[in-house]
Amino acid sequence: MGRQRSLRSEIEHHLKEHDYTLSKLGELTGINPGHLNELLNGDPPRVITIGQLDAMAAALGQAPGWLYELYEEECFSEGKVSRSRVVPFLVRCAEIGRHDCMEQVVSKLLENPKNVSILFSVAEHLFERGKQKESVPFYQLVIENEKDSHAERFVMSQYRLFRALQGTDAEKNWEAVIRFDPYRKWLPENHQLDALLQLANVCYTLRRWELVEKYADELRELAHVVYEDEICKRKNPKSGQTQKTERPLERHLVVYYGQGYLLKGVALKNQGKYEEAKRYVDAYADLSWFEILDETGQAEVQKFRLWATANSYTLDMLTGKTDILPDYIRFLADHPNEVLPGLVTILKSANEYGFSVDHVLQQFGERISRFEGQQNVVRLSHHIQFRYQLAVYLLKKGKWKEGLEETVRCLVLSDTMMDYDNFKRCSALFWAHLQHASDQQKRTYQTVMMKGAVKDERDFAFIGSGIGIV
Repeated sequence: MGRQRSLRSEIEHHLKEHDYTLSKLGELTGINPGHLNELLNGDPPRVITIGQLDAMAAALGQAPGWLYELYEEECFSEGKVSRSRVVPFLVRCAEIGRHDCMEQVVSKLLENPKNVSILFSVAEHLFERGKQKESVPFYQLVIENEKDSHAERFVMSQYRLFRALQGTDAEKNWEAVIRFDPYRKWLPENHQLDALLQLANVCYTLRRWELVEKYADELRELAHVVYEDEICKRKNPKSGQTQKTERPLERHLVVYYGQGYLLKGVALKNQGKYEEAKRYVDAYADLSWFEILDETGQAEVQKFRLWATANSYTLDMLTGKTDILPDYIRFLADHPNEVLPGLVTILKSANEYGFSVDHVLQQFGERISRFEGQQNVVRLSHHIQFRYQLAVYLLKKGKWKEGLEETVRCLVLSDTMMDYDNFKRCSALFWAHLQHASDQQKRTYQTVMMKGAVKDERDFAFIGSGIGIV
């Protein structure tokens, strides 16, 4: 008959196997030998923390997660849960992938509805540590088990889930927007500001311009209210003493204020409303009047000044004022991070008004060669637009081989990002010039089309461009 396993019996067994005394174990783990004795031999024994168990595992040559399947006894005692033990335990399980142990403990926690708060704490710990993917199951559990859909932890879970699910898959990004949108106004103001900014940014990448406008309008309105409240409190400090403690903003307030105008302008620009867009560019070109600017705020104001300059050039180019091209090129040369969206604008203008930009492409050739390494979803969207506009430009010049090569490249990028609108657009462009395609280009085209055939039936939005989106 095999010996009965328990956390402490297993530790004792391995100590004997290694011929370790408590002094030796204390030396290897950094835990005081007297404390170790209380943990292993006390009557009753002191509770072992998950950090102490991990330290013992390392000392005994065991892999991370050793004996986690037996740690449940430290989390529950006489039918009561120890929050201080179970939260770190579940966090560690999520971090190292011990899903079996997570499920075992979570199942027991959910026997009492009050323990939903524990699952929310685990999710928040993971999210704040940058473990957004690992936090997702816990936020989902909160959403599924919290009865009050207006409770703060329910709404915060919806918000965190929206943030955690953002990536380069346009379809999933859109689903995340639809799921979170109804809850945005139930968030506390500090998180609501950031939620509106994130919603606008995601819809920007999806080219949902009317939604970008809606969220940008809400963002400006809320940022203005928060700003006025802050000014009032600073002028009347005594009146603020009776109010509850302020929750910190994720970014400086001027970011939300300025982005409300910037995103509105970008949405209008992409709907061809260039003159109206200029008014919004002017609104964030100089935010130095903002009264609550610290060093961080001043730096943000400088960013908006730069973005306003870049977007002014963009609007001029798109309205046919091509005489400013030399100035725009000098601006881009001085600000390398703006080269990618800048070239999208220049190519789009060249395609619209029929002028040559070969010299521009040559000047920024080295920079263009680095576009393939883009990872950020907004930069990826710029890259797709650049490849499409470049393909159109080359095909208009009769450079069939190069133009179709760029078309196929754009098609592959669109397929990778599940960018269905642009996938269709690239496909139509290739088909329109099929007679000029090489056999290799046709084979590549067919391979990509076969892969995207099913996805092509659905209508999801094309990734857009713009400058200053944060």
